[in-house]
Amino acid sequence: MSLSFRQSDILNMAKQNGRVAVDDLAAKFGVTVQTIRRDLSELSDMGELDRVHGGAVLRSGVSNIGYEDRRSLNEGAKTQIARICAAEIPDGASVFMNIGTSTEAVARQLLTHKNLMVVTNNMNVANILVENPECEIVVAGGILRRSDGGLIGNLTVSTIRQFKFDYAIVGCSALDTDGDLLDFDFQEVLVSQTIIEQARRTLLVADHSKFQRSAPARIASLRDIDFFYTDSPLPEDLARKLVEWDTALRVCT
Repeated sequence: MSLSFRQSDILNMAKQNGRVAVDDLAAKFGVTVQTIRRDLSELSDMGELDRVHGGAVLRSGVSNIGYEDRRSLNEGAKTQIARICAAEIPDGASVFMNIGTSTEAVARQLLTHKNLMVVTNNMNVANILVENPECEIVVAGGILRRSDGGLIGNLTVSTIRQFKFDYAIVGCSALDTDGDLLDFDFQEVLVSQTIIEQARRTLLVADHSKFQRSAPARIASLRDIDFFYTDSPLPEDLARKLVEWDTALRVCT
């Protein structure tokens, strides 16, 4: 599919600013918001942009999408993934939850669970779970990353190593076709690797957009994951690998 002149201009604006808004584009080009939404959907289908509430953002490569845009990206799919993942966490479990909007969605689905202990390096997860009086919350120390409320660094890793979790619920920034989990921040990668080491079972929550993105740092392989929750079927080759690796796939639709 080739770009129209308007779509080419929209893409250039996204490359300059990182994101574009539907209302601004409609006013600039003198067309309806429905026309702009169609342009953005086509650009998303071509792998150029990611749709977010009210507009679109440039598909990432070596830097992550902003936190607020990530939170609205595929929000419905994240909620469905989170609902099914949380339903498989029993009351009375110890759980680690890492940085990410997908893990935050799971935290919202854990608000009625009883007798939980949740350890997290995600300040947003801690603030969400404050509403559950039957959840003990342990916040791992470390350096606060103001952009998304994440805690990273050696102190975070040291804290995590004091625990052995029943479940780790983790997200990632990208997934490649080899089944590798990828991220942007090398300090966060070390934290995520430690989480996986300290968990009896690791649950990955990641919607289909993670397969359309790239990131430079490798966390682990899906081989190291026990349960993978996503919203779309996987490519055939990767689905076969999951069977070989004994990684259970949950397609949440």
